Amino acid sequence: MTESGIDKVAVLGTGVLGGQIAWHSAYMGKDVVAFNRREESLDKVRSAHHKLAQAYAEDLGASAEDITATQSRIGYVSDLKQAVGEADLVIESLPEVPKIKTLYYEKMAELLPEKTLIVTNSSTFMPRDFAESTGRPEKFCSLHFANKIWALNLVEIMAHQGTMEETLRAVASFGIEIGQVPIAIQKEQNGYVLNVWLQAMINAAVSLVENGVSTAEDVDRTYMIANRGCTMGPLGIVDMIGMRTQYELFDHWGKARNDHQMVKNAEFLKSRFIDRGLFGQENGEGFYTYPNPGYADPDFTSVPPLTAVDDIASRVML
Repeated sequence: MTESGIDKVAVLGTGVLGGQIAWHSAYMGKDVVAFNRREESLDKVRSAHHKLAQAYAEDLGASAEDITATQSRIGYVSDLKQAVGEADLVIESLPEVPKIKTLYYEKMAELLPEKTLIVTNSSTFMPRDFAESTGRPEKFCSLHFANKIWALNLVEIMAHQGTMEETLRAVASFGIEIGQVPIAIQKEQNGYVLNVWLQAMINAAVSLVENGVSTAEDVDRTYMIANRGCTMGPLGIVDMIGMRTQYELFDHWGKARNDHQMVKNAEFLKSRFIDRGLFGQENGEGFYTYPNPGYADPDFTSVPPLTAVDDIASRVML
């Protein structure tokens, strides 16, 4: 038994981050079940895990034996009872739509063993929004992961008024056991620490493009020059997060806060990308094309040649 008491993990939702959490937890020795009610979505996460295996080999030096062991510890299921029936911990990583999250918490309430802890990986909602729906509010909190979990290894832990300290100790221990740095959120806060500044930056960046002030490339180029050493700018980050997730965030919070520009940004992502089947890194095209996005070019932030002057002047000309 580990310090956390968490050996069996169920991950609900197999999108970009849910898929990463499932793979990484298995890589770090946990037995994992990845749940999605759609079989085609499970096929997608299997394919995503094949790509993650390559990334772990390149970035972490994972051996063929490490990859085989990781794969052996992951199951893929479309039946909710099968997914959560023996879990020590359920990690909810469903779409950022409160009705969907609440529905699954209520469904799970009758299926979980008494021992099971539940965490939400929600990017922006607070644990109090869902605590009662779980049927075990004392065993529920937020555990928010960053994208590229194997490299940007932090988890933000946020409680609600009814969370037991024992739950928080177990969740923090679990984070450490899978190689993450726990960040203590000392009061409930939409967006934790990470997304408070990240989403403000992304909203500003998309606004610059949506309003025609600058191109995506020049927005990111500005950011990357001003923050020398970073590997991408805010619009490259949108591609990494995924267009659909970013759309859901803009759409929900734009309407909730009566932020007209954020609502316009949601509509821009939908019409410019999602309606055209462009979802970002997930399927190879968003603001950039993959696997070789412009921001990864060594010359992306270099001083341009003089032959670029005509293009620059024509774009600046009013």
